[in-house]
Amino acid sequence: MKQIPLAIGPEPAPRFDNFLPGANAAALQHLRALVLPAAPVYLWGPAGSGKTHLLRALAARIQDEGQGVAWFDAADALPWTLPPGAALACIDRCERLDTDAQHAAFSLFVEAASQGVQMAAAGTLPPVDLPLRDDLRTRLAWGHVFALQPLADPETRAVLRREADRRGILLSDEVMNHLLTRFERDLSHLMRLLDRLDRFALANARPVTVPLLRQMLQEEGAGTSDTAAVATEPPAAQPAHAR
Repeated sequence: MKQIPLAIGPEPAPRFDNFLPGANAAALQHLRALVLPAAPVYLWGPAGSGKTHLLRALAARIQDEGQGVAWFDAADALPWTLPPGAALACIDRCERLDTDAQHAAFSLFVEAASQGVQMAAAGTLPPVDLPLRDDLRTRLAWGHVFALQPLADPETRAVLRREADRRGILLSDEVMNHLLTRFERDLSHLMRLLDRLDRFALANARPVTVPLLRQMLQEEGAGTSDTAAVATEPPAAQPAHAR
């Protein structure tokens, strides 16, 4: 009989203090020292480079100071409006803005400028390459633009080790190497995989090992709801390649 894993509490909220900067120290320093209102900020980089973490950390800092924050994602329903008293407006996943959302985002920039509201946004592409209307690309590129880089291998290991320690998981070097050589290196995907592995280990009352990880993936099968988080594992006879 499998055990029912108990919740260990929510993951730590994104903060500047729990962001491992790696090559992104300049962006972290800028956002930490940002005095509102200032020129807009745009963060871009591949998935897992920390864009959303930094945006949410900035939003948390502003809220801690007693000021309002408006958050908009490309998938959010329209209309988009600035709430009264907002000091910061964030737009995430700019590369996915459709035509109507682009109009809403541009209107936000105009309204924010007239009201002295700080704008901050993020996307996977630099402003010049975003598939957006010209006037919106211009707004995104006008202020401070930071290109973010994914964490290097030692830093990714440090983040996974820190999260495993928080959960009370003994993450051996063998398991760590397996995670980093046979699965997508996107940190958000690895964290979701670690979460599933933690729950599976608790339910089966077994330590986290490579055989347990393989058993979990086998039981999940091709119908897993998080197919994007797990790369297809190569045959045992073939060498694994980091992504």
